[in-house]
Amino acid sequence: MSASAVPRSRTAVLTALRHAGELTQVEIVAATGLTAGTVSTVVGGLIDDGVVRVRDVVRTGRRARAVSLAGPGGPLIGVHCYLDQVRVLLDPGDGRAWSEAIRVLPDGHRAELAATAARELSADLLAAADIDPGRVLRAAVGIPAPVEVRTARVGGAGVRDGWGTVVATPGAFGPWPVDFDNEGNLSALAEARLGAGRGRATVVQVSLSQGVSGGIVHDGELVHGRTGTAGELGHLTIDPHGPVCSCGNRGCLQVYAGSQAIIGLLAASHGRLSVAEVLDLAAQGDPGCRRVLSDVGRHLGTAMASVCTVLDPDVLVVGGALSRAGNLLLDPLREVLAERTAVTSGAVVEVVAGVLGAAAPARGALLLAQDAALAR
Repeated sequence: MSASAVPRSRTAVLTALRHAGELTQVEIVAATGLTAGTVSTVVGGLIDDGVVRVRDVVRTGRRARAVSLAGPGGPLIGVHCYLDQVRVLLDPGDGRAWSEAIRVLPDGHRAELAATAARELSADLLAAADIDPGRVLRAAVGIPAPVEVRTARVGGAGVRDGWGTVVATPGAFGPWPVDFDNEGNLSALAEARLGAGRGRATVVQVSLSQGVSGGIVHDGELVHGRTGTAGELGHLTIDPHGPVCSCGNRGCLQVYAGSQAIIGLLAASHGRLSVAEVLDLAAQGDPGCRRVLSDVGRHLGTAMASVCTVLDPDVLVVGGALSRAGNLLLDPLREVLAERTAVTSGAVVEVVAGVLGAAAPARGALLLAQDAALAR
């Protein structure tokens, strides 16, 4: 292997490991297209440099060496700022499991309050883990707003007040370097690399909670588009004459499939319910709750049919609080996709529920922080 080829081969191997988490050397050969000899040489060098670690595993009845990243060499912080709470994850970077802290925030809070809560929760986790804050390599923050990743500016209307100012303020989330992205993107990144989409080339993920968010991941990397708004699935128009959305457009998916829409539809017949109560009543057979959740699945199918026709993804992952409805929501979604996507062999995309739960955006933030730290 020539000297000029070594950096390219190392990059290819590291990229494959970053996307998959752990691979045997045979799997690295398949993922990168490199020869077995080149992979063996590169992996040996990465072991010597302390960049990867190996362990003995059994795959298809044979012993093999599984290779994974050793990490960027220090603590990382992942933050998810949502509409009603802040969640912070700390990866100590020394082999210990990540730890978590959550704070509920008042309705209608400004972004500055979320940033303050994140700083305080980060400090608490670092103290509990006996980690000097000065050792933190990097943090990443998922926010409920579109982020122009090339400029780090916040765009879009109808989002929580103050995010543009907070993102532009050095030290708002702590004294360490910070990267930002939309919380839907980070949830998609986590499900693609660690969760229900792991091992798939193209993953579309949509989250149904208070609003509707989503993201697109191809070959382990987020697709941001020209302005950073690729994957804003909640603002796909499904009825141009429908109600006005917070973004200013009419008939967005979010108007029909967000939890607030569901609660509003049931208010006259059931009173003011929480999402958890709607899901519990549906599981007990309540016809009104079951009908509304089934309708959400159909609305989602209408929007996702166009997305799947254009992108032809390997899997559509449905996450968020409403995904707990399971097949009551997913089966109508599958039916609409089967009706409205291309009629060719294997054309209907597989639809699965997310597996990472409410922590998915914060897990994605940790991945973003890791990527940025490794890139340095």
